[in-house]
Amino acid sequence: MQKVEPKNNLTNKPERVRVVSLFPNVCNHSSAIDKIADLVKKHNGGYVCFSTVHMVMEAFDNAEFAARVNGADLIIPDGMPLVWMQKMQGAKNAVRVRANDLMILLCRYAEKNNLSVGFYGGQQEVIDAILRRAKMDFPNLIVAYAFSPPFRPLTIEEDASITVEISNAKPDVLFMGLGCPKQENWMARHKNEIKSVMLGVGASFDFYAGNVAESPEWMGKLGLEWLFRLSQEPRRLWKRYLILNPRFMWLAALQIVGLKKFAKKNY
Repeated sequence: MQKVEPKNNLTNKPERVRVVSLFPNVCNHSSAIDKIADLVKKHNGGYVCFSTVHMVMEAFDNAEFAARVNGADLIIPDGMPLVWMQKMQGAKNAVRVRANDLMILLCRYAEKNNLSVGFYGGQQEVIDAILRRAKMDFPNLIVAYAFSPPFRPLTIEEDASITVEISNAKPDVLFMGLGCPKQENWMARHKNEIKSVMLGVGASFDFYAGNVAESPEWMGKLGLEWLFRLSQEPRRLWKRYLILNPRFMWLAALQIVGLKKFAKKNY
């Protein structure tokens, strides 16, 4: 199994196994919740990334972004190609943990343990739909914060104001629906200012709100969720899947056969 000595304070438990440019943890739903609950108890904040092929390639093309993701407290594999890569390197117990599934499980955990949550990102109608559904699914869940930011770069003043609002609301867990790489960059920049445990769940906001259809389970297990999503949003996603996916397959193959020169980018 290809492991790495911690360079950016990478956690050793659960173990991390390299996938091209990232070092996702080998975890399951239960161990991920345990890790997040432990972070909440420490009251020091932290952030969690859900790694996909898209994120791996964003990190491969941008070493600074790779450092931000690899500096997360937990990197959860949310894509079957990443799980397959981990398994091929000896992590036989590697499984996929979908961001949407874990967001729902964490809301249930928070409800049972009197923890508060927050939602940051997405359009206002998506936030409204999330709050309506969460009220039905988790009637006793404490939602301490919910905000739809402008769909443009924030001004320095706006960013500072939002940071203060989140800090004052003090959600134990803050779900981020800004999309990759925006949400990962935001979490890394604000990790020392916000004491919430932040999770970059991306499209999970749209899935949970019912705004975007989820792929059938069988397609996810076969690693074909990308094809379903492409069929749903071809204009927005064609470049991500039709260009990045083949590049990922090539780089992953090079890593597996031991040709490492391509990856000398300070990962």
